[in-house]
Amino acid sequence: MTHFKSNLRDITFDLFEVLDRDSVLGTGPAEDMDRETAEAVLTEMEHLCATRLAEPYAEGDRNPPIYDPQTRSVTMPESTKSAFKQYMDSDWWRLELPEELGGQDTPPSLRWAAMEQILGANPALYMYSAGPKFAQVVHVNGTERDKKIAQHMVNRQWGATMILTEPDAGSDVGAGRTRATLQADGTWHIEGVKRFITSGDQDMTENIMHLVLARPSGVEGVGGPGTKGLSLFLVPKYMFDLETGEVFTDQRNGVYATNVEKKMGLKVSATCEMTFGDGQPAVGWLLGEVHEGIVQMFQVIEHARMMVGTKAMATLSTGYLNALEYAKQRVQGADMLTPAKDAPRVTITHHPDVRRSLLTQKSTAEALRLLVLFTATFQDRVWIAESEGRRDEEAEGVNDLLLPIVKGYCSERAWTTLGTESLQTFGGSGFLQEYPIEQYVRDAKIDTLYEGTTAIQGQDLFFRKIIKDQGRAIGVLSKQIEEFLTGAGPLTRERELLGRAAQDVAQMIGTLTQLMMGAGEQPKDVYRVGLNTSRVLMALGDLVCAWLLVRAGEVASQRLEGASGDERDFLAGKVASAQWFCSTRLPQLTAERKMLESTTLDAMELPESAF
Repeated sequence: MTHFKSNLRDITFDLFEVLDRDSVLGTGPAEDMDRETAEAVLTEMEHLCATRLAEPYAEGDRNPPIYDPQTRSVTMPESTKSAFKQYMDSDWWRLELPEELGGQDTPPSLRWAAMEQILGANPALYMYSAGPKFAQVVHVNGTERDKKIAQHMVNRQWGATMILTEPDAGSDVGAGRTRATLQADGTWHIEGVKRFITSGDQDMTENIMHLVLARPSGVEGVGGPGTKGLSLFLVPKYMFDLETGEVFTDQRNGVYATNVEKKMGLKVSATCEMTFGDGQPAVGWLLGEVHEGIVQMFQVIEHARMMVGTKAMATLSTGYLNALEYAKQRVQGADMLTPAKDAPRVTITHHPDVRRSLLTQKSTAEALRLLVLFTATFQDRVWIAESEGRRDEEAEGVNDLLLPIVKGYCSERAWTTLGTESLQTFGGSGFLQEYPIEQYVRDAKIDTLYEGTTAIQGQDLFFRKIIKDQGRAIGVLSKQIEEFLTGAGPLTRERELLGRAAQDVAQMIGTLTQLMMGAGEQPKDVYRVGLNTSRVLMALGDLVCAWLLVRAGEVASQRLEGASGDERDFLAGKVASAQWFCSTRLPQLTAERKMLESTTLDAMELPESAF
């Protein structure tokens, strides 16, 4: 038995019984992927992840990659190499690629349901396998030359990285100083230092293609200040034959890992400092031969944010299931109703606070899964539209709105729930490496930081996805919730709580919007907005998750009468998740609204020296 515990029944319930993903399977671009095939995919993926891919999870943490400063290279643990090879040989990564790149046309909702398995079992393996997926960005944005490179990335299963961050340019990407200089042969030489680069170096693939943001130098009209002045370059670890993809192992390009970070968690993922052009040219090509770097890179970033949210959800899910298993076996104390000294000892699932904790874990994990898969339904619409040669702008807008919630809300809720509830269920044993929860907590913390901290996600949500969008996408989402609330269903109390919460969140967004509208006369009101954008992100996450859980709970409630055995227990658990989440989360939104409305500028007017 490995550490990883999947919840395949919950995944299929969400996909097919709540979100009606049958409607996109077996038709259009998913003609070859009907429901029966989809369920087989999920089952096979679960088996691979729960066995082979999960096996080296702890080993990779205890014996992380080794960095050699002499050769400036990273050597991976043998167990991780073996698991990585098995994943790549399985070809399940092809679910994420279009047929034209050698993939299997698959709706995004099914892709993320499948990828949840590997992200829960051994998330670093998914990150190391990014080459073929990143190749899609190269293919979509590239010239004929770039399309050939993309095909090599897929066919030869190269690794890949996204390289943005610099020592003095973290969240302020536009402050990046890495330079790109055009050469006579049309290539570019990249010079600079980047940091926090996931999978920056490894010895599991024959080559690594670095997607590097750099500022063109000496070319008229491009390379100006800020993010708009950045361009995206393809910089390989080794040079190769553009026609055949053959790698020239004796032609090392001038990009090296010059440090590997020593981290709190996710240690098997080599997070590198990368140096370009130090004593040797780092040769690259301008993607698409256009200077649209930040737009192109955001296609990678958006996928990465969805991945981080899914990883966070998957880790909480397996963390909860491990805690549940432990609680069912751990005998400790007597039932509170029989406190006599000689009363029989019971498993801790008999104790009220343990049940409170388990229901909190269960409902949160199930809420996050629904949020991820609900977001993916809009990606399904975008995917279908693209296959038909059109755009679904409404779906694009709602997906953009939900991505910072998926990334920010999922990562915060997962990490805090793992650390305060799942770990507590184990008691002192949870602090030991004997159980996986200790590693889960450390590995999950990075999710709140990856691809922009929670504060950045909150600002992106409010300033870009609500204000800049002029409320269009949030209006679509709000209308769906309102239409649900105008109907009737068996969970009447939860519907009432949901209606009140919807009003609270609408008022929170309305208050901040009014402050922005008046910022011309009261500029400092922007600070009051900034003090509350993370609050709005979390509140909106609570609201959407509660709505989805109520939807799921009502589906389950309607099917309970004819159910029996394990299925009846599962359905009863879905109803309980909705009831618990709504009763414990939603009343807090009224308090959050009142705190937002009473926000002053005291925090901003406090002298820095007073902190």
